[in-house]
Amino acid sequence: MEGPAFLRDRGPGLLLFGGKGGVGKTTCAAAAALDLAGRLPSVLLVSTDPAHSLADSLAGLSPPSNLDLIEIDAQERLTAFRERHGQKFEEMARRGTFLDDEDIRRLLDLSFPGLDEVMAFLEVSRWAEGGRYDRILVDTAPTGHTLRLLTMPEFWRRWLQTLDALLAKHRYMKRLYSGFYRRDELDAFLEELAASERRMEGLLQDPARCCFVPVTLAETLSLHETTALVGELERLRVPVGEVVVNRLYPASAAERCPACAEGRDGQMRRLRDLSGPLARYPLWGVPLHAQEVRGEGPLRAFWGGVERMDTPLPSPDFGFRISDFGMEALQSAIRNPQSAIQKANRTPLVEGPAGLPSPETRLLFLGGKGGVGKTTLACATAIRLSLAGRSVLLASTDPAHSLSACLGARVGADPTPVLPGLWAVEIDAGGAFEALKAAYAEELNRFLDSISPNLDLTFDRQVMERIMDLSPPGLDEVMALSRLMGFLAEDRHDCFVLDSAPTGHLIRLLELPGLIDRWLRVVFDLLLKYREVLRAPDLSRRLVEVSKGLKRLRVLLGDRTRSALYAVSILTEMALEETRDLVAACDRVGVGAPALFLNLATPASECPLCSEARRVESRVRRRYREAFPGRPQTLVFRGREPVGVEALERLGRALYR
Repeated sequence: MEGPAFLRDRGPGLLLFGGKGGVGKTTCAAAAALDLAGRLPSVLLVSTDPAHSLADSLAGLSPPSNLDLIEIDAQERLTAFRERHGQKFEEMARRGTFLDDEDIRRLLDLSFPGLDEVMAFLEVSRWAEGGRYDRILVDTAPTGHTLRLLTMPEFWRRWLQTLDALLAKHRYMKRLYSGFYRRDELDAFLEELAASERRMEGLLQDPARCCFVPVTLAETLSLHETTALVGELERLRVPVGEVVVNRLYPASAAERCPACAEGRDGQMRRLRDLSGPLARYPLWGVPLHAQEVRGEGPLRAFWGGVERMDTPLPSPDFGFRISDFGMEALQSAIRNPQSAIQKANRTPLVEGPAGLPSPETRLLFLGGKGGVGKTTLACATAIRLSLAGRSVLLASTDPAHSLSACLGARVGADPTPVLPGLWAVEIDAGGAFEALKAAYAEELNRFLDSISPNLDLTFDRQVMERIMDLSPPGLDEVMALSRLMGFLAEDRHDCFVLDSAPTGHLIRLLELPGLIDRWLRVVFDLLLKYREVLRAPDLSRRLVEVSKGLKRLRVLLGDRTRSALYAVSILTEMALEETRDLVAACDRVGVGAPALFLNLATPASECPLCSEARRVESRVRRRYREAFPGRPQTLVFRGREPVGVEALERLGRALYR
């Protein structure tokens, strides 16, 4: 039987691999690129993830001459774009607004940072349009930020509409006083940028040229997030052909190993229960490999065991689950299943439990590479703190929220009670920012309608309405944190536990408050300087609240007795490198990172698959000790996926002394 369509010689020129962090997107993209390079004349493999891991995945592999590799430095692309065209943007603003040159420069300097992702995808679309490569494969960022990338045409369009509004007044005045208007280089430049947006959107929505390949694991949180991703891709009209389900326990291993039997049974059960958008697409299963898939041999062999999964088959039923066992009982459980059933112990396996965060800790981040279990450990930590008598607010700032799926309870945009002493909230950062913009537009219209009807402010109105579109992307995420700071100021909770976005975007989030603070100062200066023209007291009040929350956040982040980041990782080389980056970023911004959880470790077993995985993990664990000497490291063994408050409570009690 033929393998997935995206591995065949004939297919769309652009393949986007995406999904929840840690599911193996980079591995799938790299392995597919090597496979296709064996049959096609020219292939390009690109990474748009801020936390690039292509180099780690290739592990020194020298690619064939017909395979090009690029890890896009979006910020570098943006800097070059600004150097080439910055003066044109300033001239557009100068022609169409009451702002002076200094105001224009400050606003544009601060609005440019969000265009870095636009630059990255414009580069990809140019390569696709150029026809140099027979196939372009893109390793994307985790789900929430991939969706941002795919909505870049919309963001780019709004930004260009703002620039067009700046030129509209100039065109009108020229026609009024000269009787005609002749297009110049700025009009041509703007039209070319608009054409690039149309080409980008057309490429993403053309099934003959583009296909998105969702990659998932057969785990509750991963399937939940992938289902939401596929639904959003359908809404954006981005073509989806097939879905890759990675790291499936082989049936042969499940026949002789309780750990593998437990894992496979759960995987098959979840795949049989699929519903919604994800159930509409063919599934291709890739077996679990004992060793980390890095380097030439493992990558070239990766697709060798792929199988079509039309009807997932049940796994052998041993009558017990691996999470029912303590470490010492595991070996005898393999040899004597019936005896093990009677001795079952549901306590999760944890080695070297961490100390409970001190009572002074007000803000606790759980951060790390995607797919390492941040959400699970954040939920278990929050529950454990509430059991210790603290009032805890568990919050998600990840654009792809997973708290509801993990807790097994609906969590909304307002704090929802979960247990006595525990509330949870999934903040809609984008929605909060859109509400701010809508409130500003309404206030501005009321003000402009109240002044002299004989004063023609048509074009100035358009410019003023679009000032908020010149805000730096990332403002929405900082507003989400600012809202949490509002909860903190209310003093209803002792501690805030944050399930954060994956590494690359968490680093950006930790570094954003300085940028947003500068943007707020510019806006406040404008509101004060042009108060007779740009009167918006409600906007000023709202932004003052954001500013206050931002100041509280910056003070809190700089106080290591009251804030901390608990790094979550797994025992792979790629995860180790991302953990290094995360801890270095914490040191850079002054955030303490006093603890490290090494999650999803393989328990001891006589099973060849588990034994080999454990051997590899032991080697990587030694490297963690060398990389973070003196830092407490808690080892959390793989077991039954802890979903629901009861299972998370057991995990929380095991995690902390």
